[in-house]
Amino acid sequence: MNAILAPFSDPDHVARYADGPPRFVPGYASLHRMTAVLIAERVPPSGRILVLGAGGGLEMKALAEAEPGWTFDGVDPSAEMLALAERTLGAHAGRARLHQGYIDNGPEGPFDAATCLLTLHFLAADERRRTAMEIHRRLKPGAPFVAAHSSFPQSAADRALWLPRYTAFAIASGADPDQARNAQVSVEANLDLLSPEQDEAILREAGFSEVTPFYAAFTWRGWVAYA
Repeated sequence: MNAILAPFSDPDHVARYADGPPRFVPGYASLHRMTAVLIAERVPPSGRILVLGAGGGLEMKALAEAEPGWTFDGVDPSAEMLALAERTLGAHAGRARLHQGYIDNGPEGPFDAATCLLTLHFLAADERRRTAMEIHRRLKPGAPFVAAHSSFPQSAADRALWLPRYTAFAIASGADPDQARNAQVSVEANLDLLSPEQDEAILREAGFSEVTPFYAAFTWRGWVAYA
């Protein structure tokens, strides 16, 4: 975990952060738009949204632009990334409260919705389950939760197929080839990746219902579920 999180406290890495996700995550901007659509189905114009893994602010900015009445509580372990989030939000910064830490450091709610994009894959299975349970506990009954992260079949053959595709997409999208290959090595060495079936099971075990996949792109998957 320390090896994975260290770059998010590196000022040089943080300064370049906004360039990374669109190159490594197919349909990154569309993922944000879909998230806003899924939340808006059940959340009022004055809704309060919990954003776990809020560092950088790109997700909160997209949601803020989608609905001018929503407010946000963003949680992230990196002070540098939260500072970047505040800068990224710009004129929307007054609609967001930022909290350094993990889910236990976030407000109790209750929230009208929650998101956790490109974050849960950093957690081992047991901590991922506990985190999902804590998110569920902070939501109003029936509130939507949108999650998306690295999740793909985990047999040795599948990993040998899909991880190089993750790298190839990043290079094709303009990422530095050495950076992309190093990212693959770091993912293989440090992340406790799960299959989509395992990820869906964790959401159900955490108390969510109607767990429904809405996004699939190479090594990435996304779900909407309800408290």
